[in-house]
Order: sequence, then C-alpha cells, then structure tokens
Amino acid sequence: NKIAVDVLGFEFLVCDFDNPEEVQEDEIPDTGCLIYGMFIDGARWNYEKQVLDDQEPGVTYGHAPIIHFVPCQNYSPDPGMYSCPLYKTSIRAGTLSTTGHSTNFVLMIEVETDRAPSYWVLKGAAFLTMLND
Repeated sequence: NKIAVDVLGFEFLVCDFDNPEEVQEDEIPDTGCLIYGMFIDGARWNYEKQVLDDQEPGVTYGHAPIIHFVPCQNYSPDPGMYSCPLYKTSIRAGTLSTTGHSTNFVLMIEVETDRAPSYWVLKGAAFLTMLND
C-alpha cells in the first residue's frame, strides 16, 4: 500500500465517541490511523446525528470525536461537507510559510453537516490540537 506523496489525500471517518479507551480491538483500522485529543472551536460534534452542530451556550471549546484518517490517492473533497481547518493552537496565528499557509495550520478535515458549509466558515468552526491558556 504505497501512495506517492504528491497524490496523497485523506478520507475522514468520524467515530461516534471521543474516548480512546472505548476503541475495541476489532475497531482498530488496518489502514490509516485514529486521531484523538483534538478540540472544536466555534461548533460541537452532535453524536446523535453525527454532524457538526452549534456550540452549547457558555461552552467555548469542546472535545472533538476520534477521527479515522484513511489515506487514499487523489482524494476529491465533497462540496456538501464542511472542510474544517485543523490548527496547532487556539490562537490560529502563525507566520506564512513558503506554501502560503500559516505555520499554525495543519490540514482541512472534511466533516458531515446538515447546514451549508458557509455557515461554519462564518462561525469560524475549527479543530485545534491544543488550547492556549
């Protein structure tokens, strides 16, 4: 299973839990990896509907669900899904690298939504790897 880096993409499968201890032995993927410990800013994950949803009142950051990153070749994003940016920190600032992206930006994670993706862009919905004090 080799994929050249210039055609490498990821499909994202959102799990219905956020605790890595809930992963059963038979749920461990053969390809890709399960990512946990992220946070959501500007939204929350609705585990019942399995979609991005509005934040609960008074809650700034929520725990993100575990996400299965599945490597694939020449992946094409679904325009009906929200491409949620993942940032290293909650500050979301960084210097521009030679690629034109912020050094704080990691990648876009496609997630299900029952609203237009533009709704989440206006809310500033993003995944974060860590929170700043």
